[in-house]
Amino acid sequence: MADQQQLQQAIDQVLDRVRTAGAEADVIASAGHHFSLKADKGELDEYKVTSGQVIGVRIIKDQRIATSYSESLEPNSLDLMVEQALTNARYTKQDEHQTISCADSQLTTNCPEIYQADTATVDDKIVLALTLESGVVAKPHASSAPYNGYSESDSQIILANTLGTRCFHQERSAYCYAYTLYEKDGKQSMHGGMSSGRRFDELDSEYAINHGYDIAQALLEGAPVNTGSYSVIFDLSCLSNLFSAFSLCFSGPSAMKGINPWRDSLNQQVASPLLTMTDTAYVQGGSSIKAFDSEGFATRDTVLLGEGQLHSLLHNSHTANYFGIANTANAARSAKGGLGISPRHTVIATGKSSEAELTAGEYLELVELQGVHSGADAVSGDFSFGASGFLCRDGQRIQPVRGITVAGNFYQMLKEIDAVGSDLITDYARQFYAPKMRFSRLSIGGK
Repeated sequence: MADQQQLQQAIDQVLDRVRTAGAEADVIASAGHHFSLKADKGELDEYKVTSGQVIGVRIIKDQRIATSYSESLEPNSLDLMVEQALTNARYTKQDEHQTISCADSQLTTNCPEIYQADTATVDDKIVLALTLESGVVAKPHASSAPYNGYSESDSQIILANTLGTRCFHQERSAYCYAYTLYEKDGKQSMHGGMSSGRRFDELDSEYAINHGYDIAQALLEGAPVNTGSYSVIFDLSCLSNLFSAFSLCFSGPSAMKGINPWRDSLNQQVASPLLTMTDTAYVQGGSSIKAFDSEGFATRDTVLLGEGQLHSLLHNSHTANYFGIANTANAARSAKGGLGISPRHTVIATGKSSEAELTAGEYLELVELQGVHSGADAVSGDFSFGASGFLCRDGQRIQPVRGITVAGNFYQMLKEIDAVGSDLITDYARQFYAPKMRFSRLSIGGK
């Protein structure tokens, strides 16, 4: 893996070649180290270590844009990369709105929590990987842990451009997971648990083992409920996946292309007044903490929905320039790709509903959704997914439910929120934060 000095030298060479060609550009250079382990039948099934670096350039010349990248930092390879981008740019359509516009940004992600010393040994990590599997299969009726593992990554990114910007980011993270295949009386069910953190000792392997096992066991006798309309509370990971599948509605690039269903709805009521949602740059313990976006602009908070009213979409400099509005600093670009957008941490504000109010009467608690992205039409909002969970009454699970389909329209669903809880929780990925929310009616296909 290249060190910071090698990446800096490569960036300097690329920017020099770009300036000599009379063009503008930004350059992203990244290096990373990844380590993963998996267990099978009490032995290590995978021990994988990978390291590498990549550098990519986005060139703009005569209002024409092209990108190119190289996984080699050798001078000849870098020259070839720049030449390839310049050649490609000659054949692209002119775009007056995409520019290199972040000048003299010198940001570093100065946040010690995201890059902490790793004091755990390789043996410690091997023990954890083996424990994830053995902890599952030691439980009654757990026939196997078909998916399990430990993974960690250590990465650094340098962003620079021809306007004097040079930004640096470094982070380290780890996660573990374990799925339980539960078998009893000829029936099977499966569920998983995951844990993530910045340090090895932050990982909760017991949660990963027990959560997957407990839900798999609870779902074993699941059966379809009667077809009809039900109030629904989504498990937070399911709710996170649902919002991710329809993230197009907050996308500035999608609005620019004319495919965002909310493109003409700014300052209009698009959701329940109970829903306030913010794209948040910093959340303690969050997984997407970064001082700058992929153009070098300082990240910041953006209120997307305020009491159901659409306040903003997520923009980079390209889409902000196109619409003539403020940039929200959500540019996203890898060294290998073009300019897009990405959220930081999605935070849905807490409400005032008590647990008793949230769980009053009958409702479905859904803990698994199958085929979320394939079953979602982000433009129309229509969705249909396979689902599993529990039929509940007054906060108590009264029947496990499997073999059902949950269907509806996402944009209509957001208008039909019955209650929002007062406690903020996060999914295992630490990127989506929300209270418990109850949606008033979704179509359930059952028996």
